[in-house]
Amino acid sequence: MASFLGIDLSKETFHACLLSDRGAAKKVFPNSLKGFEQLVAWLRNRQAVDVHICMEATGAYWEALALYLHGIEHRVSVVNPARIKAFAQSELLRTKTDAVDAALIARFCKSQSPESWLPPPPEIRVLQAFMRHYEHLKTTRVQQSIYEQSSEASIVKAFIRQVIVTLEEQIAQVEREIRQHFDDHPDLKRKRDLLTSIPGIGETTAGSLLGEIPHLDRFESAKAVAAFAGLSPRHRRSGTSIHGRPRLCKTGNSRLRKALYMPAIVALRFNPVLKIFADRLAAAGKHKRLIIGAVMRKLLVLAYGILRSGVAFDANYA
Repeated sequence: MASFLGIDLSKETFHACLLSDRGAAKKVFPNSLKGFEQLVAWLRNRQAVDVHICMEATGAYWEALALYLHGIEHRVSVVNPARIKAFAQSELLRTKTDAVDAALIARFCKSQSPESWLPPPPEIRVLQAFMRHYEHLKTTRVQQSIYEQSSEASIVKAFIRQVIVTLEEQIAQVEREIRQHFDDHPDLKRKRDLLTSIPGIGETTAGSLLGEIPHLDRFESAKAVAAFAGLSPRHRRSGTSIHGRPRLCKTGNSRLRKALYMPAIVALRFNPVLKIFADRLAAAGKHKRLIIGAVMRKLLVLAYGILRSGVAFDANYA
């Protein structure tokens, strides 16, 4: 009989709940290689075979364990936390602890049979780490620049200026490392060049797309890609009394939405296909924020189509 293992992770530990024909079993392990090995031994001692393991994609705490379990050929699912939250609401669950969450995830796994997680190739994981660190450095530089402008003490301004100079040096170094990483992986570089053929998408955005959606060209449809990024429209209409304006659902990868915002602004001016699309929405009386969201979604759909076809962007294709 198949077994189902729910795992709730935190920085130091993770709670595991096993559902099998022998009933439910729970245990806490350290979130480290030693803890991973203890988990495997625990499953073996409980004679758990054909185990379907499920965890939430929360922060970065899950990645090492998911990679370890996948590497020893366990079936692993990594799901959006919103799905677990909705499942808890369907059960009218009122208590929230790590142990309760682990049991909830196990029941979700047994009931919903989520799709198996496919780890990104090593070069994609390195690219993702580069791009996230690069964005963090740029965000920190902006924050420090604001502190410098608002500070009145000259000595403090000098200290902040030193921090900014160091950040700028690191940003330049990471940019060089990212370019070298693409040069070292021709297939990754080919995909980047395909994406940058789209007016509005530069090298930074292309790197973020390839890092955050490692299997972008393998999605079943453009609709699925938009849903992954949280760029699907959410409609609120019911009967004659509820007529809410459509909004982005935002149930997806927030880094992707952040990465696509400024490219969408640029595409409104320089991408002929998306400019016509945006003008049509504006003529229909759509709000500016809705138009930007729609252009973000169109950019992602274009990226998906270009990677699937292997053909660079052509404004006259239609």
